[in-house]
Amino acid sequence: MSLMMAFCTVLIVLTIGDVVSTKTKAFVPSVFVSAIIFLIGFWTFFPSDIVSLAGFTQPVIILSMYLLITHMGTMLSVRELISQWKTIAVALAGIIGICLLTLTIGRVLFGMEAVVIGTPPLTGGIVAAILMSEAATAKGLQDLAVLAIIMYVMQGFVGYPLTAIMLKKEGKRLLNIWRSGAIKIKKNTQDELATTVEEKSKFMIFSPLPKKYQTTYMLLAKLGLVAWSGVAFAGLIDNIISKYVICLMFGVIASEIGFLERKPLNLSGSFGFFITGLMAFIFTGLAKATPEMLGQIVVPLAGIIVLGVLGMAVLSMFVGTRLGYTKEMSLAIALTALYGFPPNYILTEEAVKALTEDEEEKKYLMDEMLPKMLVGGFTTVTIVSVIVAGVFVKML
Repeated sequence: MSLMMAFCTVLIVLTIGDVVSTKTKAFVPSVFVSAIIFLIGFWTFFPSDIVSLAGFTQPVIILSMYLLITHMGTMLSVRELISQWKTIAVALAGIIGICLLTLTIGRVLFGMEAVVIGTPPLTGGIVAAILMSEAATAKGLQDLAVLAIIMYVMQGFVGYPLTAIMLKKEGKRLLNIWRSGAIKIKKNTQDELATTVEEKSKFMIFSPLPKKYQTTYMLLAKLGLVAWSGVAFAGLIDNIISKYVICLMFGVIASEIGFLERKPLNLSGSFGFFITGLMAFIFTGLAKATPEMLGQIVVPLAGIIVLGVLGMAVLSMFVGTRLGYTKEMSLAIALTALYGFPPNYILTEEAVKALTEDEEEKKYLMDEMLPKMLVGGFTTVTIVSVIVAGVFVKML
């Protein structure tokens, strides 16, 4: 494929996902539709490197991750992060639920090796999948090495539709409260596209940048400096804490002290480009999921996913309801382990768009649900999944 042919093909697939999601009012998430099309495409005529051929190469994607995660940090205030301790507890409960059921019932049904290798990728990120795949290969377990990668690739097929259902139910509940007049939308929420004088936090030490200087170059340069600082700091501490988590925290701090504007990628008009590249890159993993491989591991794959999601649902709902969350919001938070960022952002946005066209209602719903989904995703995928993988490797 030529550059332009690959680019158009990738964007057409993503567009079809958007159209189906819009037509079904987010009952069928765009990421789910796009994943199905990419999977069929890789089985037929898509080259395995179609995403890189389209211009979304690995350096661009890594840059996108750094900038987008730092950008997401500007949407969370310090007060917001402290207030999200319940979200972290619910997310952790979901991970524990996965491990409990797979290590008990799953061990009996599928064997210890399959469970040990398949569980960590189910708890989150690609790092966990790679760690378990390499460990299985070192033990000469080639089929199970494939299971680790396919588990990471396929878990979203369960997570996407379930999350869409949960978020829409939670959104309807919140809208009923809003429309009853029992609550009024906060002024100057995290979704405001410009920093205003009223948004100043008590930590602010930089004066707001005049709008005439908020150019694309200026905004991206400042965002890049903060992301670069986060990556450098993570290196100084030997990546004990993930560089992505550090970038998120640096984004929070930089916006709190006034160095970064809220949502700088939106202000610079760059958000769409970076999120498009990142979404396209996620589907590259499907190139490895051949029909033959899936046939060999379909039973343990499906079984571990079902048991894991069941354990996640039971424990996250149990903990969440006791902390004041609804069952729907609790499960949605826990389900972020199955895909992380950016699908957690996109699924939330799609659910909100499907529920209302009123801008104030959209702001209210995003303000209530998005921080929980973001914190849940970073807790499970970025942090806990790597810890789980480190523990499970020693059990193999």
